[in-house]
Order: sequence, then structure tokens, then C-alpha cells
Amino acid sequence: MSTQQLPVVVIGAGPVGLAAAAHLVERAIEPLVLEAGSRAGAAVREWSHVRLFSTWGEVVDPAAEKLLAPAGWTRPDPATYPSGGDWAEQYLQPLADVLGDKVRTGAAVTGVSRAGRDRIVDADRETQPFVVHVEYADGREERILARSVIDASGTWTVPSPAGGSGLPALGEKAAADRITYRVPDLKGPAARARYAGRRTAVIGSGASAFTALAYLAELAKSEGGTGTHAVWILRRGISGSSFGGGTADQLPARGALGLAAKAAVDDGHADAVTGFRTEAFERDADGRLVLVGEDGRRLDPVDEVIVLTGFRPDLSFLSEIRLRLDERLEAPVELAPLIDPNQHSCGTVYPHGHRELSHPEQGVYLVGMKSYGRAPTFLAMTGYEQVRSVVAAIAGDLDSADRVELTLPETGVCGGAGLFDAPDPQQADGGGCCAAPEPQLVQLAAPSAAGPAAEESPSGGCCGS
Repeated sequence: MSTQQLPVVVIGAGPVGLAAAAHLVERAIEPLVLEAGSRAGAAVREWSHVRLFSTWGEVVDPAAEKLLAPAGWTRPDPATYPSGGDWAEQYLQPLADVLGDKVRTGAAVTGVSRAGRDRIVDADRETQPFVVHVEYADGREERILARSVIDASGTWTVPSPAGGSGLPALGEKAAADRITYRVPDLKGPAARARYAGRRTAVIGSGASAFTALAYLAELAKSEGGTGTHAVWILRRGISGSSFGGGTADQLPARGALGLAAKAAVDDGHADAVTGFRTEAFERDADGRLVLVGEDGRRLDPVDEVIVLTGFRPDLSFLSEIRLRLDERLEAPVELAPLIDPNQHSCGTVYPHGHRELSHPEQGVYLVGMKSYGRAPTFLAMTGYEQVRSVVAAIAGDLDSADRVELTLPETGVCGGAGLFDAPDPQQADGGGCCAAPEPQLVQLAAPSAAGPAAEESPSGGCCGS
């Protein structure tokens, strides 16, 4: 069998992975989608309670819709906002069903290489098919030959830690019983009991943190929620852009999300601690957590901590593949300048395709959230454009692959959660005092516009913290 007759292996049956499969089918190329979870959209289902700030019209891939139409699928109202659960049940699962045996669940990819060639070997490398090592949920192992590999496995499984240095804070692992790295579903009885009436630290400055703050404020105002309070911990100060684009955002629900977080602070349901980079977690006599900053500041004890500092790509199973990744973002080097959170938000990322996503190992592509590495600026529409271009390139249609067929909405809440602000001259002087400064608890002015809390998608709308 020639390499061209082999399937294209797609890793991950999430929104972008399934879209890649749809584009492959459209071009009469056989896809094989390998999903580690038990169902399509397994990661999306883990945040089923969170509402996207992108509408249905922006989270359905055109090629996927063409594939679904003959099966009688009806597209939801394009102007409405799905939750993660809606997205999974009303779109991703039907798409996986249409793809049939082209999607395998319970299939975890543990390695990708060239057949008979480890990372070192040059000889005849480009003519060899890829070999994909798979471990199934029932314990079976298999090696699958592929003509190309599209890694759309996302970053959901590797959340970033609370530590300001990028490493887990001291005591962070020991405090795991009181820390979560996901936005909790506060409508669920277990989560409600965990956070109601408690003091919770929320670490992060992106859309996920906004969502958690809005949820905690809603819980505080609900029956049985008295005493619920959030401490919002930011590594930077609060500026005009801290709450995103507001009413100027071209994704209105994304702007409303930032305003909802602002209202949580303004209404007294949250305090904002600025310029705090977590160094350690300690326990007080009652077992509550005390957060200690790199500068020695110690915050008042909290009952729970929600860490929403972004996600990272799992590159372990690609160790035998020759990738060229940016040293900071762990994104393809040609893509990294376009998505650098020092410069870009969701809508200012220039649409890109196969050329920016290529690597020295020809025929392997990281797409979707995986392609963004540690950058928090991803939109589902961007992923759909990526796989359209990549699949066209695999098919040899470079004219189509090189075309830009996407316009993104501008402004938003996606920014560099871990970046430093320029130091305040007054703070830098320090007045000769050697003591650590007191934590800054910030109360903000009332918001200029009100809007419903709209939540972001951790792997689809505008993704990341």
C-alpha cells in the first residue's frame, strides 16, 4: 500500500478534530479520528455548564454542516449561544455519528513517529508513513500507519499551576483537596455545597476567571448563598483593559462577561488583589489556605481556590517527531508572533493556515488549541480555518490552502494573564521601607453598562484564561 492510500490520523474528537475529519471526507481522503475519551467532545462535556460567548453561527464548521445536512440535522438558531453541553450534544455527537467508524473513542494516542525511524534517523525519512501508537480503554495496543497526522488534542488535560513562576507553588500539590483548575458548576449540589458561604480565591485574569467570579456572585445572591465571597487574585494591576472590550466588543457576550466580572467586584461579592504572584500555599490552624506571594505578602485565609491560569500542550507523545516550536509559547515558530499575548487578543490574530502550522516533519500539524501552545487567544473559528487550509494542503490544493477565508471579531478579554505591568514609579521607590507591602484590595467604580453574564468556552469560544 502506498502512503497516499493510508488514512490521515486526527488526534482528538473535539470541535476542531471533527471539523478536520469533515474536510478530509469532503476531499475524499480517509480520516481516522482517535479520541481518548469515551465519547466525542469528551473535553467539552467536562465544561458542559459553561456558556460560550460565540454564537451557534460561529461554532459550526461549514464542511461539517454539509456532512450533517443529508442526515437530517437542523442547525440551531445561529444567533443564540450554546453551552458546552449544547455544543457536544447538538453538534459534536451528531457529527461523530455521521462519521461512524471513522471515529474511535477510548483510543489514547501515546506516541507518533515515522515507521522504522526514530527522531535521529535522516535516511529515507520523508518517504516513510507515520506510525501512531494507540492504547485502548480495554488495554489493547495498536500501531496505525498514516499518511499524515493532525493533532487536535487540545490543552484541556494540562492546566497551568497557581505558581507565579510557572511551576506549582510550594504546597500546591498538598493543598489539592481545596484547589480546582476548572470553572465549577455551581448549580450542581456538590459544588454548591463546597462554595456556598465560603471564601474562595480565584487566580487568573482571563475569561475563565471572569466566569468563575460571575458564578460566585450569582451564588452569593441566591438563597442559601449568604456569606459567599471571592478574592480575585491578579498577577498584574487593574487597567482599562482588565475587563475586556465591554460594550465595544464585537462579540457582545464576550464583552458582557467582562462586565459581569466587574459587577461582582463593584457589588462587593469579590475583592481584587493586584500584583500578586503566588509563591506558596500554607494551612492555618483550621485547615484553611493562606496564599503567600513572591514578595512575602500573605493573604487572609480562604476555604477554596480556583486556579484559572491557562493551559499547556501535552507534547510527550510527539517526542519522536521533529517539531519546530517557539521557545516561549510552545506554538509553531511561524505562528507564535501572530498569537503572542503581549500583542494580541482573540480578534487581532491574523488568520493563518498550513504554512504557519508546518514543521520540519512534513505532514504533521498541530491545530486548534494545541497549536496555540500556552497562548490564551483562541477562537473556534480560527481552528476551523486552520483545518480547512491544512486539509487542502494535504490534498495538494495549495491555491485553496493559501487563501484566507476568515474574518475575526475584534477586541475581547483574551490577553496575557501572566505578563508583568510596567512598575509604578511610586511603588518602585518604596520609600526606603523594607517591609512587604500590604495586599491591595481594590474596589472599582460602578460599571458604565450592564449586561448578562455570558460565559466563555475553555476550548472553543475564546479559549483560555
